[in-house]
Amino acid sequence: MASVGRAKVLAYRVVTNQLHERVGTDPADLEILDLGVANVPAGTARQALAARTSRFDGPLAMVWSTRGARHLHRRADLPRLVEALWPVSDADAEARFGSRQIPDGGRLGIAAFRATAEAFAAAITGPTSKGDASRSVSDRVPEALTYYCGPCKARHIAGSIFQQAGLAGGVHLDEDAPQTVIVPLDEPMTVPDGPGDPEALIRAYLKLLGPASPGDVAKYLGTTVTAIRPAWPGGLAEVSVDGRKAWIPEEDRQRLLDAEPVDGVRLLPASDPFLQARDRSVLTPDKAKEQEVWRVLGNPGALLVDGDLAGSWRAKVAGKRLAVTVTAWAAPRKTVLAAVDEEAQWLAAARGIPTAEVTVERGDT
Repeated sequence: MASVGRAKVLAYRVVTNQLHERVGTDPADLEILDLGVANVPAGTARQALAARTSRFDGPLAMVWSTRGARHLHRRADLPRLVEALWPVSDADAEARFGSRQIPDGGRLGIAAFRATAEAFAAAITGPTSKGDASRSVSDRVPEALTYYCGPCKARHIAGSIFQQAGLAGGVHLDEDAPQTVIVPLDEPMTVPDGPGDPEALIRAYLKLLGPASPGDVAKYLGTTVTAIRPAWPGGLAEVSVDGRKAWIPEEDRQRLLDAEPVDGVRLLPASDPFLQARDRSVLTPDKAKEQEVWRVLGNPGALLVDGDLAGSWRAKVAGKRLAVTVTAWAAPRKTVLAAVDEEAQWLAAARGIPTAEVTVERGDT
């Protein structure tokens, strides 16, 4: 079994996540779209694309994807994505959406996903606000999937199952709407009549964010190791990452072993694919820095310098400019400051803002 350290893993991931050079390709050609690009908070998915390509405004579909979170995906991938996101068993389904809101809902297992997806297909025939969609879907699903809302004096479907079943029900989201607007896809999706097949998503995670453990993958998918183990793919190479067992696709093993540190600077948005890895101690072994980047609410973006996390950043619109404040964990070199300013301009462009203005400050961590 090969043994690698944190530096080797980061060098590998910077390249697999295409953060080593900005290309001019269509966003749909980026490999990170195999996993999808999260859009939490709104607008950050396009900023993630801007860290990789100068053509970040290409047509993609915004859908509720992994864990029910908003993601950009290739439109051509959506039918396969339905199968990949569908639970592999009743236990898997319960792990993905079970909540205190609907304590009896989890017992329905995959049937809960099917009922909700079919309700979406029947209810959404045109652009619909999230509130109206929720009411229509709630009226069509088993009561066990709903909870009573006192202020509304009505029953609502739990958000955990509502959002995770939307794509199978044939809907996507209007990316440009200021509020959530649900829209039927041009081509309806087929609601699976059996277990799902998440192998493609698991392999994409292990390729882009590997080497990783079953626990890392289960957390990313929003389920448990026990539930996902039957879907664990073959053709993997086991490696040791600082003494921790992890796996990577066999065809990527040598690429990992040959990885070398990459120079460069990127301003990664809060939900950038690179930051989605669940082994955060690999991304930064410093607990204080980890808590700065990954918070309970309101994560900042992350400053990436030469393949390693080097600080955090936030931005706000100020008139016709994007005001970017970078908190560096160490005094940055002049070349890094210049690169940060250049990266901020790409962030502004992704948000349709003419220019960016950068302030760099030192953090206390």
